Amino acid sequence: MVKPLTFKGDKRPKKRKRTDTDKAPRDANPDADLDATGDAQKKQGQDADNDDSWVAADTATDISGPIMIVLPTEKPSALACDPSGTVFAIPIENIVDGNPITAEPHDVRQVWVANRIVGTDNFKLKGHHGKHLSCDKIGALSAVSEAVSPLETLRIVEATGKPGTFHIQTLRDTFITIKPTTSKAGGAAGAEVRGDSEESSPNATFYVRMQARFKPRLRASKEEKIQSKISRKELEEAVGRRLDEDEVKKLKRARREGDYHERLLEIKVKGKHDKYG
Repeated sequence: MVKPLTFKGDKRPKKRKRTDTDKAPRDANPDADLDATGDAQKKQGQDADNDDSWVAADTATDISGPIMIVLPTEKPSALACDPSGTVFAIPIENIVDGNPITAEPHDVRQVWVANRIVGTDNFKLKGHHGKHLSCDKIGALSAVSEAVSPLETLRIVEATGKPGTFHIQTLRDTFITIKPTTSKAGGAAGAEVRGDSEESSPNATFYVRMQARFKPRLRASKEEKIQSKISRKELEEAVGRRLDEDEVKKLKRARREGDYHERLLEIKVKGKHDKYG
């Protein structure tokens, strides 16, 4: 750059020293962006892990953790048990316009914890009182055993012709089903729940609601979204130079699409060519 002429005797302008207070926040604390981004991602990860909202299970492989089994009674009800181990249907209060895929539990008795039995595709369902759902040889349901025997071993299979619904089978290949009744056994839901049906009828077809944080695909989607978030500062440090807007967008998109390291290398090589070309 051409400088203006100076002459002997001219007063030279004093150079103003830059103080810490003049520095931009980014220069004053170069790690601030990294810390803030890290904290934000950590908080989002914690939010995903603590997401207690209820969603519908789409496939049997989704089912894990706390669930609610929605029964096809006239007014949607849930499979429930009391501390004594009696299993029954209880009407659902937290539901929108009677739509079973909006149902949420309002009573701890409606919640079962689903876990796969190691080495199999079978499930065990534990009630709020720590006992497992069981079906005896005549089809009577109860929840009185802490141990898991063949009576407490269940299959949850996807129903055909109605996506998002399931059948629950015993090891004797009978189905858990509802039997509408006006007797005392039907309780407030007007239906008795048994495990002796030999065929998969509409009365043996259930929706399963579960907590979002246990749904594998939903959890993976949230984790992927968290991983895709990265600050400009982090990208520039990875490349080793300032980036223009297009390069930042390209790298952020690559984080989402899974080819981040390839695009990062391309931009690094391009920067070297520009420097020495």
